[in-house]
Amino acid sequence: MERSEKGFREQEHTADWELEVWAPNLPVLLEQAAIGMYTLSGITLSNGPKQSHQVNLSAYDPESLLVGFLQELLYQAETARVGFDRFDIHLYQYHLDASLDGAPIQSITKEIKAVTYHNLRVQEGERGLEVRIVFDV
Repeated sequence: MERSEKGFREQEHTADWELEVWAPNLPVLLEQAAIGMYTLSGITLSNGPKQSHQVNLSAYDPESLLVGFLQELLYQAETARVGFDRFDIHLYQYHLDASLDGAPIQSITKEIKAVTYHNLRVQEGERGLEVRIVFDV
């Protein structure tokens, strides 16, 4: 079985959605988590004009940074109806500066209400950094 250095896949979960994400470093882990979350939601972007968005977050650990980043994306999807498909993420300790490019959301299949801290741990594994994220749906 071929292994990818980064990626995501849905995990079975009793009531909510769980996503397993892996990447060689934290900025790529955040990007893969965002792409995975959009995939779970069935978000498709329109061919409309591109939009840019800046995200600046500070946290005390990688788990809080991950939740804050994904919650910001959910907020933008809900309030501005925009999703992102290009991520330029820079980290300084646990301070994130990101430039995101995207477009208006054309459709969403299923809504994610929130990103949870349930059993959330970013840790080193055989594929680099690994995490399982549970979403409240």
